[in-house]
Order: sequence, then structure tokens, then C-alpha cells
Amino acid sequence: MLGLLLAFAVVHSGGASLRSWGAARLGERAWRLLFAGISIPAAIVVIGYFLAHRYDGIRLWNLQEQGWIVPVVWVGTAISFLFLYPATYNLLEIPAVLKPQVRLYATGIIRISRHPQAVGQVLWCATHLLWIGSSFMVVTSAGLIAHHLFAVWNGDRRLANRFGQAFEELRASTSVLPFRAVLDGRQQLVASEFLRPAQLGIAIAVGVFWWAHRYIGLAATTFSRTALAHWLG
Repeated sequence: MLGLLLAFAVVHSGGASLRSWGAARLGERAWRLLFAGISIPAAIVVIGYFLAHRYDGIRLWNLQEQGWIVPVVWVGTAISFLFLYPATYNLLEIPAVLKPQVRLYATGIIRISRHPQAVGQVLWCATHLLWIGSSFMVVTSAGLIAHHLFAVWNGDRRLANRFGQAFEELRASTSVLPFRAVLDGRQQLVASEFLRPAQLGIAIAVGVFWWAHRYIGLAATTFSRTALAHWLG
């Protein structure tokens, strides 16, 4: 699992770091399609392998019989999705239907955290670690969190290089830790900025995952074996 996470981190974060270089040579659309064409299959393999092996290793704890655990895990997971998928705000840029652009955001979820995907990933890991309780899940969570901590540093570095003073102003008025900039007076939350169609889409996706969860493990076991064999050649 650590090997797969490392490979994905190299592909994903490495591709993000090479964006300016690649876009200058291939164009924004072609580079995005190349990046997505490599990153998305790699992510699917990692997810499939995780789902097929999540209970492997030593069972360190088992809280699944506790009455409070299911609502805690699902509420925490739902909130994590709201942080994990801000890219859905520009969904048509992912397949390059619209020209992909690098932007500075200072509204909505960015007021809570400048790196919402890292926050969402930590929250997702916490809830699933609580639910599964296996040594495999501990290793997976450590790898995912380490990758996102690197992505926080790498993302700030890339934006600082690209936008200069404009990013430094954004950095000064936001925080990585959720709500820190709000609590110390550098930010104010604006409720209307969170009322976006993409958030409704995420809420629907959470509902679909709830319904389909019973089938995911079985499908993942079959898929991950074939996909991993294909990805590794």
C-alpha cells in the first residue's frame, strides 16, 4: 500500500509541479488531459487496492458494535467530502472542456482553510481509522496524510512562484489549520459563498456512496486485482 501511495504521490504531485513546464510545451488542455489520463487511473488502482485490503493486518480495535460509531463516521466522512472536492467547482476544466486555469481563491471554503483537500483527507482518514481499526488502515492513513502535508508545502511553493505578492497577501489572510484565520480575525465567513451547486452535487454523491457501500467491497476486490496487474504491466 505504501508503494502504491508513493507511486501515486510521484505521479500526482510531480505532475502538478511540472504543470507550467508541460503547459508551455503542450498547451493547457493537452497537459491537463495527459495529467488526468495518468492520475485518475493511478488513483482508481490505489482506491481499489485499499478497499480490497482495508481489513488486512492486525485488528487493533473494533468499535463497529458501538451505537455512536455509524453516525460519527458518516457525518465526519460527509464533511470531509466538502473539503476534499473543491475542484468540482470547475468540473469542466478537469476533462479540458473549458481551458484549465490556475487561480487564486480567497472565498468560500478557502476562508476556512487554504488547503481544504488536506483537511478533508485528514478527516477522512480519522473517521475510517476509527471505523476499521486495522494496522493496514494505520499505514494507509499515515501515507495519505504525509502526501497531503507535502502537497500543502508544494502547493504554496508553486503558487508563490506563479503569483508572487498576490499569493503572499492571500497567505497572510488565510490559514492551513481550519478556522484559525477566522478565529484570529484575518477572515470572516460569508454564508452565501457556500451555497453553490457543486456542494449539492457532493451531497448527492455522499448519498450514493451510502446506498452503494455494501457493494463497493465486492466490486473493489475483483477490480483491484485486474487493475493492479494491468498498471504494473
